[in-house]
Amino acid sequence: MHRYNSGSAPLSPDIAHVRVSLTKTLDSNMNTIYVRTPLQSIMEECRSHLTCRVAVFLLILFGQISMASAQSVLFDFDNAPLGSNLPIDQTAGGITAHLSDTGLAYSIQEANVLGFTPQGFAGRIIYPNSINIADLFIRFDQPLTDFSIMYACDELGCHDVAAMRVTAFRNGSFVGTNTKRTSHPGTWPVDTLICSFPQGFDSVVIHYDSIPPTCKDYGTIFMADNMRVTPSNPTGISNQQTELPTAYALKHAFPNPFNPATIIRYALPSESHVSLTICNLLGQIVTTLTDKIETAGYKQVEWDASNFPSGIYFYRLDAVSVADPSKSFTSVKKCVLVK
Repeated sequence: MHRYNSGSAPLSPDIAHVRVSLTKTLDSNMNTIYVRTPLQSIMEECRSHLTCRVAVFLLILFGQISMASAQSVLFDFDNAPLGSNLPIDQTAGGITAHLSDTGLAYSIQEANVLGFTPQGFAGRIIYPNSINIADLFIRFDQPLTDFSIMYACDELGCHDVAAMRVTAFRNGSFVGTNTKRTSHPGTWPVDTLICSFPQGFDSVVIHYDSIPPTCKDYGTIFMADNMRVTPSNPTGISNQQTELPTAYALKHAFPNPFNPATIIRYALPSESHVSLTICNLLGQIVTTLTDKIETAGYKQVEWDASNFPSGIYFYRLDAVSVADPSKSFTSVKKCVLVK
């Protein structure tokens, strides 16, 4: 039966399963972080797939494999004091996150606190202390461009799911927001809530946004784990907050590797016809994310790959200026789906 009611809008505040090209290590504060390993690990992952190895070789040859995604930092909360209530501070990869909530609503617990471990969760996690809805606030000591956090909502054998929302702020001012409903309902279903804003932000609010449309056995609470962030890049697109791009660009997907969704960003210096497609290792288009005329500016599209198998994919941007069709742009980059 229906147990709890949804609350108000968010307030302004503030893998272990990833095998391809990631390795677990400790930073200077003895916090667990994940960093990109040498390229040989990707080749090792592809050792039994000739097509995969050829694709990786071609990417190396044309400079498409980049270490830029190594900037992202994982907070897995495994070194947080067990049983401690928020607020707490966590530091990883030189970034400090201050986590708080709306009144002792969350604490650090083991992932199997319910007697089972939601898929993808491990070690210590952020867990609700009560059955009442509460927001999770996270403030960072430096600006970010990308944020993601794994979550699982309290739903028991449901056929539809709640909506979660992440809202980003900079110096207390609203930057942007994004919502997510997992595509695989069930019991404590797991997904990843993502936001990516090139102008930068320094805090987020995680909010239980709306109840499942028809499910009767649910609670307006959630647990969270594996928070990943990318600091702002002073030489990249993220510093250009109000100016239009001066050139076409296709940025690195975030998160990458990912499961099941990632955000792809690109820049258009003028109104352009844009085609953004996803291809498999054989070069076959498996889905088209956008195919339309778009205005100039910084853009982003989320690819939800819930219905696609694990593997290496390529995202391709083709853009042609509406005003001057002789000005065109094509770029291809790689992303890895790991389930």
